[in-house]
Amino acid sequence: MDALQQHLFDSYRAARRGEPAPPAPGTRDLAVLRELRDHRRFARVLAGRPATGPLHRARARLLSRLGLRRPPGRS
Repeated sequence: MDALQQHLFDSYRAARRGEPAPPAPGTRDLAVLRELRDHRRFARVLAGRPATGPLHRARARLLSRLGLRRPPGRS
């Protein structure tokens, strides 16, 4: 049974019981990823490491090599 079939089954069961329908599959995927990113950043800060990851450092290196500066107030 895939996620869509399970959702349809759960929706049918909720309707029969008079309960609210469950959220559709994938509804909160982006929110979960954002929460994971924020948690990892927070853990880095608590451990005394920089909160930014390798992508941020690579972008900063590329901008410095190209001679471009970041706008004021942005890290």
